[in-house]
Amino acid sequence: MTRPVEHHHADVSGGWLRAATFGAMDGLVTNIALIAGVGGAGSGRHTLILTGVAGLAAGAISMAIGEYTSVRTQNEQVAAELEKERHELRVNPEGEAQELVEAWTARGLPEPLARQVADVLKDNPDQALRVHAQEELGVVPDELPSPWTAAASSFVCFAVGALIPLITLLLGHDSLGAALTVGGIGLFITGAVVARLTARPWWRGGLRQLLLGGAAAAATFLIGVALGT
Repeated sequence: MTRPVEHHHADVSGGWLRAATFGAMDGLVTNIALIAGVGGAGSGRHTLILTGVAGLAAGAISMAIGEYTSVRTQNEQVAAELEKERHELRVNPEGEAQELVEAWTARGLPEPLARQVADVLKDNPDQALRVHAQEELGVVPDELPSPWTAAASSFVCFAVGALIPLITLLLGHDSLGAALTVGGIGLFITGAVVARLTARPWWRGGLRQLLLGGAAAAATFLIGVALGT
């Protein structure tokens, strides 16, 4: 007897992984660009640190609030749609069953089998709602992402990402180049890690993130130079 092969899937529901990834990337790019811009204007170490810490705090709070609001709004919208579906299943079970039959036969399932399964679901409203939600909305009702988890992941990862380009400055070094170099290393590593999570070449993901972050830093540096003079 052949045993099923056990395997695991990554979080693709838009919960903590997406929030953590965006948080870390945004933290790095935001503070690298801020430091580059202020440094391009000729500011000293103290101002760079003040700018970086302010950017860290403001960005982490903003990201957390944004993620919480986004995920909560999405969940509330899903809940409203599920309530509509629950109502339709209650007042028009035959019509809802026919929707499933048509959807499944369009994918190649024999109509008698599709009809049999749809009829079985009519006697189980909770399971019917779950199936309709997956078919029509593309969601699993009891596996929606948590807005609190998304907010916490975004806050922590943004703060960690934003702290990286500040490391050399906090250690007493005055060099803007050293801070940007450390930030660039952080960008490459973060991009490489994300690429590995999605089974893509790590060096390509790291290089892409480094180039994007470098472009942002170059733009703000030139703005800082122009305004500083």
